[in-house]
Amino acid sequence: MRIAYITAGAAGMFCGSCLKDNTLVAALRQAGQEAVLIPTYTPIRTDEEDVSLPRVFLGGINVYLEQKFALFRRTPRWLDHLFNRRWLLRLASRFASRTPYRELGELTVSMLRGMDGNQAKEIAELAQWLAEEWKPEVVVLTNALLSGIVPEIQRRTGVPVVVTLQGDDIFLDALLPEHRQECLPLIRANCAQVAAFIATSRYYADYMAEYLGLPRAKIAVIYPGIQLAGCSGARPIRREPPLTIGYFARICPEKGWHQLVEAYCLLRRKGRNLPALRLKVGGYLGAAEREYFQEQMARLEKAGLAGEVEHVDCPTHADKLRFLQSLDLFCVPTVYREPKGLYLLEAWANGVPAVQPAHGAFPELLERSGGGVLVPPNQPEALADALAELILDPDRRERLGQAAAAAVHQAFTAERMAQDTLQLLERCRTLTTLPS
Repeated sequence: MRIAYITAGAAGMFCGSCLKDNTLVAALRQAGQEAVLIPTYTPIRTDEEDVSLPRVFLGGINVYLEQKFALFRRTPRWLDHLFNRRWLLRLASRFASRTPYRELGELTVSMLRGMDGNQAKEIAELAQWLAEEWKPEVVVLTNALLSGIVPEIQRRTGVPVVVTLQGDDIFLDALLPEHRQECLPLIRANCAQVAAFIATSRYYADYMAEYLGLPRAKIAVIYPGIQLAGCSGARPIRREPPLTIGYFARICPEKGWHQLVEAYCLLRRKGRNLPALRLKVGGYLGAAEREYFQEQMARLEKAGLAGEVEHVDCPTHADKLRFLQSLDLFCVPTVYREPKGLYLLEAWANGVPAVQPAHGAFPELLERSGGGVLVPPNQPEALADALAELILDPDRRERLGQAAAAAVHQAFTAERMAQDTLQLLERCRTLTTLPS
């Protein structure tokens, strides 16, 4: 099947959605499908082999200039293509990543208006390329925020469009209320003829059906999957101190790094006859979050714990695997309700049990894996208690780690994700009724 998978670059950040999209398209190709990953706005950033096209559509510089200045809505294509150079988009990304979501409201509304918005020229070029050059049998969008391109793609190609839901609400909720109120009806209108939606968990399917006003019967749940090459799987646990608690995700307030810092301080302050411990943190740290990160490191230093904490840069996939395989417990205590949890699957694939908040996708992921324990969200004291219990019970940690690794190998692989996705796309192509 010829599949066009349109993803949105994250302004130079390591983004869970980009990583998942890249893994999925690579797995579809390995399964013999003709799949192309088309980046929009900026090039994607991934720690595995980047399988996306070298060309970027809806380039972030052009999209921004067309929003701000009417002149750029009529510029020739040679100039547009100049601004879409990957090196130039990467350079611009350094500044774009610092822009708060709330300042992107007008641009988001314009993009959702599609051919009636200020970026009509960009949308028309993408739709024309799909119709005349790639000629897909199905088109998949990485999120509903790209849905402004759906009507024009359908008009030019006549093929079914599938929309993935994997974090749209987080962006929309960060907009000013007046902009969010404009966006929601536009998304519903753009998605009226969408063949199906893909959610990354049952929780998110149920939530987004209500949030966006979508028919729940059209939302299929396909859990994320990861490539297992290099992962250790289940391994003997360390029983000798120091034991290491690890955080690996984007380092930012919404991912809850500060909550783990507070829990760790509580853990060490209470004593509880615990062995020597270490706290390791890794993941993408953007310029906009460096002050936040330093504030948390200062809290640890004030508590006399700076010598127990290590920040590890992990720019490559191999670095990430080494980091995860050095851990005894894993925790990313998100403040928001996580729809995917790729970092959790990566820790599990390396035999690391987890302590996670009981919201978002985490309860069903732990239900399917048995790879950790849940705690009440946003309660560092409860988090500290759960970490202490597992630290003092090595046999339980070993059982949880073994269950986690087995679950990933059985249910959360890239191959399984590709197979489930392909089955859904085949049904869309043949216009078969989707299951609820």
